[in-house]
Amino acid sequence: MRRAAAALLGVCLLWPAPPASAAEHAPVGWASTGSGTTGGAGGRTWTVDTRAELEEALANGGEPTAPKVIRVVGDIDGHESDDGSLLGEQDYAPGYDLHKYMSCFGEDGSAWSDTRFDHCKQQRQLRQTGSNRQKAQIQLTVPSNTTLVGAGRDARLLGVFLTVNTGRNIIVRNLHLEAPVDHFTSWSPDDGTHGSWNARFDALTVITGKHLWIDHCTFTDGRFPDREAPLGFHGERVQRHDGLLDIEDGSDFVTVSDSRFEDHDKAILVGSGDGRGDRDRGHLKVTFARNLFDGLTQRAPRVRFGQVHVVNNVHRGRPPLYALGVGVESALFSEHNVFRYPGAGPSVALAAYGGERFHDTGSWFNGRPARLDAVASGLGLDSDVGWDPADVYDHRALTSPSAVERYVLRHAGAGRPDGRP
Repeated sequence: MRRAAAALLGVCLLWPAPPASAAEHAPVGWASTGSGTTGGAGGRTWTVDTRAELEEALANGGEPTAPKVIRVVGDIDGHESDDGSLLGEQDYAPGYDLHKYMSCFGEDGSAWSDTRFDHCKQQRQLRQTGSNRQKAQIQLTVPSNTTLVGAGRDARLLGVFLTVNTGRNIIVRNLHLEAPVDHFTSWSPDDGTHGSWNARFDALTVITGKHLWIDHCTFTDGRFPDREAPLGFHGERVQRHDGLLDIEDGSDFVTVSDSRFEDHDKAILVGSGDGRGDRDRGHLKVTFARNLFDGLTQRAPRVRFGQVHVVNNVHRGRPPLYALGVGVESALFSEHNVFRYPGAGPSVALAAYGGERFHDTGSWFNGRPARLDAVASGLGLDSDVGWDPADVYDHRALTSPSAVERYVLRHAGAGRPDGRP
């Protein structure tokens, strides 16, 4: 149906088109180092507007790692079946019920019991089955040598679990990415002080990816903010989202630029876990440049192990638990960032989670010098992070808070200037 309508409009959907021109500008930061990041420049071009078409384009006619440019038109929903219908919770696991699932834990979410009620074993099995079926439906993996780009101002991936798994040389540009709602999020009574919900899906997960450029994208919970989720244990909302962007398992040479991260709890994680040094140590080289972090609760970003450069970003909205998280063996270099958290002090800009080093130069908090190195010292962090971005790649930072804010608020996000393919 969409293909026929598009044909009337003179738009070719999915079929190979002539080679696309190269992107208008190259990435800054870590993605520019070494062999650089060119994506699918020079390869075949596909134009898609359904999930099935996107999946076929990623396969690229049986040559998934050959260069290709995939242009996304309009909305693509991860729950869209091949016949165009949208799948929901009951399609993945008929009979699953969140409240029945919760009833099988003890009071206030204590330990699960299969025998607490007759339905408990069934609900446990349905949750597991439903979660696996949802994952199989919404996960789409981007292979090497791919440019995935929104065509126009309104291209959106809705509820797609976009992943990179060992892929190299990938560009993702000019896309709205609405984080998936996990219909089968699980409750873990022993996680944290009084238990925690653990959702499974991110908007974008990068696992062992090399040379990635994520540019002019918007990451958000979109139509399904957690504040509208059902009530769970302890009078708190059920957590149905995981992260917006996770970069894990030895990924390297990644730049995230001119993008927006909005209205989310656990936004960005760099590093797999405190015990994953065997995979992550010496890797996770990531640059965050000129992004807007708006209304986030934490992880903007949280870093383990990596050499991470955060430069000319704007953090604003309600005061978070923290903005920058310094995790195990991380070397986080902060430069000329703007923090706007009315009513809060600079301490909310930084938190230590097992890390030992952090350095900032020239950042501002509510219009005044942030003095984040002093905050870091109070957390027991050393300002010698052992590296300087200027020694690795060329970059030019804006050096006044007004210039940073003007640029970021005008340019960051999908559909903004310079976000074209």
